[in-house]
Amino acid sequence: MDVSSVGSLSDNIYKVTPSTPKNSNSVNGILDDDGQTFGDVLSGIMNVVDQTNALQVKAQNEEVKFALGEADNPHDLMIAQKKALTALQYTVAIRDRFLQGYQEIMNMQI
Repeated sequence: MDVSSVGSLSDNIYKVTPSTPKNSNSVNGILDDDGQTFGDVLSGIMNVVDQTNALQVKAQNEEVKFALGEADNPHDLMIAQKKALTALQYTVAIRDRFLQGYQEIMNMQI
């Protein structure tokens, strides 16, 4: 049983990639140190949410297969559930950090 994909979950799935060229004139034209605009980061986060949802759906499908007796190996169910849980925890951590940053900005004195 190959579980090497579980260890590389955060390395391969959750890469934030820019959706626009770095030299484009976008509404969010300010670039950060990595050369990404806020829109690029936000679209990357939305990709993470979509991937998390896909992993949740896959885990649910594995649960149904196991309940119906169609699953050959219960380890597949456990792996799918662990991947979905890890992805959900990662997504919640991103959300919490985003909200923390938003609250800091809102509490700044002008």
